[in-house]
Amino acid sequence: MSHDDFPTDRPAVVTCGLPYANGDLHIGHLRGYIGADAFNRALETLGQETAYVSGSDMHGTPIAVTAEKEGVDPEEFALRFHERYQETFPKFDVEFDNYGHTHDETNVELTQEIVRTLDEEGYVYEDEVLVAYDPKADDYLPDRYVEGTCPYCGAKARGDECDEGCQRHLEPGEIENPTSVRTGNPAEYRERTHKFFRVSEFADYLTAFLDGLEGTDNARNQPRQWIEEGLQDWCLTRDMEWGIDYPETDIGDGSAEDIVLYVWVDAPIEYISSTKQYTERVGSDEYDWERVWKDDGEIVHVIGRDIIQHHTVFWPAMLQGAGYNAPRAVAATGFITIDGKGLSTSRNRAIWAREYLEEGFHPDLLRYYLTTTGGLQQDIDFTWTAFQEKVNGELVGTIGNFWYRSLLFAQRNFEGTPEADVSGEVEERIEGAIGEFREAVNDYSLRETGLAATRLAQFGNEYIQRNEPWKLEDGDPEQAQVIRDCVQIAKAVGVLLEPIAPGKAQALWEQLGEDGAVTDAHLEDALEAPPRTFEEPSELFEKIEDERVEELEATLEKKIAAAAEDADADEGEEPKTESNEPDERGGDDMSDADTTDTKADADADTSDLEPLLEDRIGFEDFQELDIRVGRIEAAEGVEGADDLARLEVDIGFETRQVVAGIKRLHDLESLPGTKCVLLANMEPAELFGVESNGMILAAGEEADLLTTHGDAALGEKIR
Repeated sequence: MSHDDFPTDRPAVVTCGLPYANGDLHIGHLRGYIGADAFNRALETLGQETAYVSGSDMHGTPIAVTAEKEGVDPEEFALRFHERYQETFPKFDVEFDNYGHTHDETNVELTQEIVRTLDEEGYVYEDEVLVAYDPKADDYLPDRYVEGTCPYCGAKARGDECDEGCQRHLEPGEIENPTSVRTGNPAEYRERTHKFFRVSEFADYLTAFLDGLEGTDNARNQPRQWIEEGLQDWCLTRDMEWGIDYPETDIGDGSAEDIVLYVWVDAPIEYISSTKQYTERVGSDEYDWERVWKDDGEIVHVIGRDIIQHHTVFWPAMLQGAGYNAPRAVAATGFITIDGKGLSTSRNRAIWAREYLEEGFHPDLLRYYLTTTGGLQQDIDFTWTAFQEKVNGELVGTIGNFWYRSLLFAQRNFEGTPEADVSGEVEERIEGAIGEFREAVNDYSLRETGLAATRLAQFGNEYIQRNEPWKLEDGDPEQAQVIRDCVQIAKAVGVLLEPIAPGKAQALWEQLGEDGAVTDAHLEDALEAPPRTFEEPSELFEKIEDERVEELEATLEKKIAAAAEDADADEGEEPKTESNEPDERGGDDMSDADTTDTKADADADTSDLEPLLEDRIGFEDFQELDIRVGRIEAAEGVEGADDLARLEVDIGFETRQVVAGIKRLHDLESLPGTKCVLLANMEPAELFGVESNGMILAAGEEADLLTTHGDAALGEKIR
């Protein structure tokens, strides 16, 4: 890999987190797949050699559990959803160069080859581990066959992941109060022999890897805490039948005959396998998978924020140990929420992909909304109203309006593109948009990539309004110049918008009379002259009416209410019996940390501190607080108030006005540019005639402003 700006002379591969083959896709899933597709298309627009690959994740306990409940074979069950995904992705213009699955022969062979290499290089060892056991079912309970309490944050967790709390990966034996998913009875821990990967040996390598990693801030910063806390070795195997068998090795003793590889071993290897399958289909002269993965290729992963640890700790350590190339970038998306809460497939708290399509909306509307609303790593709280505002304001009102009025005037008055050269002003503005696009791609900012086109269209609207060609004499050179410029701007907008909205960009391409596909266009084509003649255009975007949105919002509100009732019912269930078995792997480390913290607290002088509140709140109550990273842009005293200051705080999505009691505690002139932490869902209040829309957080009587240790993006949610 390199750190040269794209495009480079090295082949690239873009991947997205594998969709897990156990349920339908919703818009939360689509954010990552559409984002990776848009980024890959943007690289192609720059002229980068690249491929977009992925595949269905077929293994693991969730699939085995659900298949068991349905009474079908896990492979049959997973293939059902794999085929459904293959049908769904093209409907949103998500075009993979190769889409495989983790159970196909290529991935099975490559996974066993990589694990065999790690084993023979001395990176794998055997050890005893506590595994949850169901006495009633007389069976061991790997991963999602067991539920309980996260030992780190106390939230409800599944066997290998704290998915409702801190999102940590959990090793076998870590989960507290284990309960069997099969029978609902308390489980007990028993020792079993398993294979472990020496992740701890890669701590220095991973620190250096993160120092050079590109992508989003959260993907670089979040793993540093885990490395600083001390990496634990990773259990590679599970007690179950569904999965890839542990490979035979020259130094093996047959102890791995009744275990399979953990799903997070073979899942990321599918990235390599799928790339290899693409080369096998098109030939190495067209695309060489080995150069990408074993030499100097540019590897870019677009993933969900909940799997950062797997892609920035386990995965690069595996690649390094097996002699493969490291990723150049990991870009982690934020979550899609509804009414401020996460999507829930089990409670139908989601906008399903099929539902969106059934409403008759064009896929490009959702692609544009998901890629240009907020930064890539920021959460998006979906509402149909916000969707409508984005579509009507930017796609219909800015881009669509400019396209239609420019091309219609050109066709009716000049039968197409007037015979004139592009003016210096317009050529310079298009070159500026091209520069914005190129910079955004290299910053892994899909939002800015898409908005480069929108802002150019906005300039086009201002340009045509300023020059008023309809007031000029028909056919005269001055009118021809204005319309020639507008047609060129329209073409440039189409080239720049293609990665985000490929279907609508292609429709414009055809209305302009261009040959071929807009997907084959590169940045320099934005300044190439459009065809001399073209037919009368049609409007490419349609306004979403208020009545339609009211109906959609009403349906969504019913879903939210039903999901809340389900959650309340779950909370009313009888509490599960606590396990008496200790957590021996990793438990000692936790105990040591707790002891150290307690001693430090005891040594400190706490006489002046406020006592701790006796009343505790639950994790769900904490999640109700929408706390964001912000930056103070302006600060001034509130007239007539001794202590109050008016602040303007940028939280990524918008700039908030906030009133804070810090006037006499801080030098207000020095505050602009200071990072802060803002409680964003505080009810607005009016203080001395100034509205305050949020609350900045500070510590102590001196109002020590809270900030972040790393480079968290503006608008990033505090968890």
